[in-house]
Amino acid sequence: MMNPKYSPLFQPYTLNNGVTIKNRLVVAPMTHFASNDDGSLSQEERAFIQGRAENFGLFISAATLVSPEGKAFVGQPEAISDKDLPSLKAVANLIKSQGAKAILQIHHGGKLSINELLNGAEMVAPSEDLQSGSRELTDSEINNLIEAFANAADLAIQVGFDGVEIHGANGYLIQQFNSAQSNRRTDEWGGSIEKRMRFSLSIVDAVHAVKMKHGFNDFIIGYRFSPEEPGEQGLTMADTFALIDALVEKPIQYLHVSLWDFYKKARRGADVSLTRMQLLHERIAGKLPLIGVGSLFSADQILDAYETKWAEFIAVGKAVMMNPDLATLIANGRESEIVLAIDPHKADRYRIPNNLWQQNMSRLSYLPPLKDDSEWKTVDI
Repeated sequence: MMNPKYSPLFQPYTLNNGVTIKNRLVVAPMTHFASNDDGSLSQEERAFIQGRAENFGLFISAATLVSPEGKAFVGQPEAISDKDLPSLKAVANLIKSQGAKAILQIHHGGKLSINELLNGAEMVAPSEDLQSGSRELTDSEINNLIEAFANAADLAIQVGFDGVEIHGANGYLIQQFNSAQSNRRTDEWGGSIEKRMRFSLSIVDAVHAVKMKHGFNDFIIGYRFSPEEPGEQGLTMADTFALIDALVEKPIQYLHVSLWDFYKKARRGADVSLTRMQLLHERIAGKLPLIGVGSLFSADQILDAYETKWAEFIAVGKAVMMNPDLATLIANGRESEIVLAIDPHKADRYRIPNNLWQQNMSRLSYLPPLKDDSEWKTVDI
């Protein structure tokens, strides 16, 4: 029986299209590094997803590729053509069978794509990037990529996903367009913040058009973003406020911030004495729900974050890697059983794909902590 103090996390929420999400708990998108070479669902991924969606309101899939030259991970899932329909259907059914809404995150790496994975395709970005070897996209290619995101949403609708999340975070292609650091174009796709945002907003419009074509009002459209970047020309909170102001006017259902730390304060472009979460939530002003995230591991940490009122939903990633039944433990009054670090000697308990497990054993800082381990090998991501 659930401890009553956690009942706020299990309150339903009705989105602006009338769809009710059964609670405020979200599985954050996690890269598995484990799809088959053709981008299809592997047995390792199937085992990882099984059970992890139970008692969650939303389950957001791993970043799923929309166009071949954008592949940014070994073992990245794909939503490019009809050949991907059986695999996508299997993912959607696996998530929905556990009672959560299934959301497909759609993605393109841009200059963060990995050349060795592109089968000879050229790496592309908003502007030429000498460090990665990416060339500048042409106007027609930009329009083709907008259509690629729309096509991925079409595939998602065909196989029964409840929605898509447009991946505009973590320095990948969409964020590259929004940032003056990576977008130095002088045409209609670059220059002012309004022109730099045009790619993002065009994708939102194209995805919504697909939704309308299918007459599927219940389909959920979300947008994930990173609020700030380092570097003199990097994104500031002021840039992100401009993006939020535009997104809340679009026919989408939620916004999802990507943060390392839920309580991290703003760096620039806003009141630096306040947290990014609070600033973002105040800017949205109730026009859309916000999903918050950032190193929340225990039931109390999740509850405390929710009770700040800075987010309508709380997403967890590393905590779900460590606890394949996280939300079920909270729902059943067993929150004391939630583990806060991975035991390297109990691999079978976690059902983590081998590639991802080996990365975790290397103590990479973006993955869960290891039990009884004081030495960390950190990486910048």
